[in-house]
Amino acid sequence: MKVTDTAGFTDPGRKRRRNEDSFVIDPPLFAVADGMGGAQAGEVASRLAAAAFREFHDADELDPEERLAAIIQEANRRIYERAAGDAQVSGMGTTITAVLVAADALVLGHVGDSRAYRLRGGKFEQLTDDHSLVADLVRSGRITPEEADAHPQRSVITRALGTDREVDVDTFTVPAESDDLFLICSDGLTTMVDDEEIRDLVTRASDLEQAGKGLVKAANKAGGEDNITVVLFRVAGGPGELEDTVVASGNGRGQDEDLEDTLTGLEAPRMAAAAAAEREWGPALGDEEPAPRPAPASAGEPRWGRRAVLAALGLAFVTAIFAVAFWALTRANFIGVNEDGDVAVYQGLPWDLGGGVHLYRPRYVSQLQAVQLTPSERAVLLDHKLSSYDAARDQLYPYEQEASP
Repeated sequence: MKVTDTAGFTDPGRKRRRNEDSFVIDPPLFAVADGMGGAQAGEVASRLAAAAFREFHDADELDPEERLAAIIQEANRRIYERAAGDAQVSGMGTTITAVLVAADALVLGHVGDSRAYRLRGGKFEQLTDDHSLVADLVRSGRITPEEADAHPQRSVITRALGTDREVDVDTFTVPAESDDLFLICSDGLTTMVDDEEIRDLVTRASDLEQAGKGLVKAANKAGGEDNITVVLFRVAGGPGELEDTVVASGNGRGQDEDLEDTLTGLEAPRMAAAAAAEREWGPALGDEEPAPRPAPASAGEPRWGRRAVLAALGLAFVTAIFAVAFWALTRANFIGVNEDGDVAVYQGLPWDLGGGVHLYRPRYVSQLQAVQLTPSERAVLLDHKLSSYDAARDQLYPYEQEASP
């Protein structure tokens, strides 16, 4: 089989501030990972899983099902070891639903409640079984599918990558025919949009890009209670060139306008893309606090002389502050972290003067999060050492490249 068309979209939804989903489009491999965990740990887990699909090639010569299982086990190992060695991401995990396009069939690997579907001749079929509490209850006959939709524990999954050293992976092979369309998605779609509507949206769309956008829009219109990720691809019989690698993930920040800087409390610059260029500054720094009032002169000391000395010292102090601030705002930069956990380059000095006055503000906000760094990497990168803006970006760049899925 050959892949003839692909599309992939991810969106934070209407209720979540961050996007913890990641997806992979790297024919013949496709995958969706839905991360979970405190703070930004879920995003770290899903990105580690996506990176394993891109980087791990030790199993390339294995049979398709064994190859897919080996990649998923490698992703599980990376997440488990990272969580064990870094308290900030302890307990993180992710679902994974992956497809490997083989010669005359498709091989699926599955852990969790993200899903894979096939659309063939108007028939829309779910290929995977959810590893979730309510799915187990439905399969055992204890509740109906309708009751499952409203069950208070419908989001509880029974398997995930990263929670144990080994993970039980479902792998199986399904036949493929020319013009079959496949959909992989996170539960942010399927909990908001039923299968019939999904089928109708995909069927009516003029192409896969329109179908993907329509699915995300429908999930958000229904409430957008979770991150939404969809990957679609179509296959055809016969040899052909596969498309170039595309690996993407959510930006992990939700809406960019919601970004705020932890240190200053000022709104951070909006970022148009993962490695967006620097933006113009916001308003100038706030007014400095007035110099402290001098204490009364001691008995017998000439009051006018002491006042003159203190006034001169106060003026010198204020002048020095302005001089340092001016130099800092035009020359010095350092690397820090904002309140959303995003690593950022700040222009200025890492000093707080009190009263809401700071000598720094964000100049560049990266998609790299502090939790994606090991403790030793955080110690090196976030030491607040002053440098030029270009030097700070150069220092940050290798970490961004390594963390990118």
